[in-house]
Amino acid sequence: MEQVFAPWRIEWIKRDKENADIDSCAFCELPERESDRENLLVARSERAFVLLNNYPYNPGHVMVIPHAHTGEYGELTDEQLLDHARLKQRTFDALEVALEPDGFNAGLNLGDGAGGSIDDHLHTHVVPRWQGDTNFMPVISDTSVIVEALEDTYEHLHEAFADQEGATVPEEDGAVIVD
Repeated sequence: MEQVFAPWRIEWIKRDKENADIDSCAFCELPERESDRENLLVARSERAFVLLNNYPYNPGHVMVIPHAHTGEYGELTDEQLLDHARLKQRTFDALEVALEPDGFNAGLNLGDGAGGSIDDHLHTHVVPRWQGDTNFMPVISDTSVIVEALEDTYEHLHEAFADQEGATVPEEDGAVIVD
């Protein structure tokens, strides 16, 4: 695989090393941290939250994550399932407003064999897609090209969630609260 110079990624690498002594799940820990914006947590509902993916396939690649720590889909309660589904729906709406994609890929990696990097806390990936977004780079050179910085995507998506009916932004660097 060819290498692409991306010096802005060092912040994420260092952050992981600073917290290496923490023996908890990243998806359980991130919603408890002080700055949602720094941690790329863009929206929250009562039982779930939306997090920008640090290693996106496309701009706007997010994960909708229930607060419940489980890797088993069948362990979610009806309330958790409904909240997760509603937040996915609002995520599609926000991404359409923020980025105007032509479509989406959405799905879960469940179990060790599914290829996900975190398999003990389920999460739904939502990846915006555009006609022709798969070009020669990933096909020929095994290299992804991300055309927008995570911080810019965060701003667009945060604003789109904030504009939704019933949404509130309780603090400057906080995630949008949706009901």
